[in-house]
Amino acid sequence: MTETCLPTELAERSEPSQALGSEVPIFEIDPLRDPRWNTFINAHADACVFHTRQWIQALKSCYGYEPGALSSSAPGEPLSDALLFCKIRSPLTGARIVSLPFSDHCEPLVGDAGRFEWLLRALTERVDQRAWKYIEVRPTRFVPPTGAFGISQSYYLHRLDLQPSEQALFRSFHKDCVQRKIRRAERESLRYEEGSSEALLQHFYRLLIMTRRRQGAPPQPLDWFRSLISCLGPSLKIRLARKADAPVASILTISHNRTMVYKYGCSDPSFNNLGGTALLFWRTIQEAKASGIEEFDLGRSDMDNAGLIAFKEHWGSQRKVVNYWRYPARAAGFGIEHAAKYLKKAVCVAPDASLVLIGRLLYRHIG
Repeated sequence: MTETCLPTELAERSEPSQALGSEVPIFEIDPLRDPRWNTFINAHADACVFHTRQWIQALKSCYGYEPGALSSSAPGEPLSDALLFCKIRSPLTGARIVSLPFSDHCEPLVGDAGRFEWLLRALTERVDQRAWKYIEVRPTRFVPPTGAFGISQSYYLHRLDLQPSEQALFRSFHKDCVQRKIRRAERESLRYEEGSSEALLQHFYRLLIMTRRRQGAPPQPLDWFRSLISCLGPSLKIRLARKADAPVASILTISHNRTMVYKYGCSDPSFNNLGGTALLFWRTIQEAKASGIEEFDLGRSDMDNAGLIAFKEHWGSQRKVVNYWRYPARAAGFGIEHAAKYLKKAVCVAPDASLVLIGRLLYRHIG
């Protein structure tokens, strides 16, 4: 990485923009430099790890995306609302605005749907002026005005309530698919490790290459995970299960306020019968509860990925549909799902080094 993760000088940058059909001025701010940002997201009920300065800085450091946010709060006033986004400029996939790349969801931090539409109008001006190919937003609660915006992708989002007792949670897990696997992992004396060391990252990444190959897609760049570790600090953990000296499964989690987020998972299929992934999830849940965390965000799943959906629901999680919305409604995009269709055959036979190179070259264009 060539940048420090958190700027030491938080100089404010606010640029006014006039929302269409409204006399209220809208200001563009830099969430990495505006001194009000941390206070605002720490107090907002809908803010999550994807709104944090640390996550935004990791996106900028690794991929070069330019972050921004629109707000109706004038410079010098406390922030009362914000619509966070990144500007992506790519010669391969075009210039576009995404809220927020490589983030499962990104709720607009507003009080009501009317305020959301207010800020969206100001953002759509950029496309109407032909400066950008399209805008994509990824809310979980608010819905953009239909007609102008169309659904680009739909996913299931799973969340597990951690407020019941540990015993009650364990009883709620699927007996065969979860409880039995946890007990199997304990009988096998699988070793559990956690942290963010380079050694743990290397074990995680080797398992990730195996997993992404099975999925027919290249792995995310190693620099992306180094950026996350550097920027997120102790809130990020790599969790690893071993059988003797052999890594069998690993997950990457991030905590923020009262939520634990499961962001990445991978495993060696030759050891799947040992229950390594189940052990990692159970240890994560136990640690989260001990830390006062109330929710386990299991992330998004493709709607046609029946195996992943079943896995998450075997833990007793609740699912909801999350739509990604795009303006203009018919704007074409090029995400990893499209790339995978063309890469799948090559991914299955490519050596690891080639697979890693493809990921390093591709991902910055598809956020």
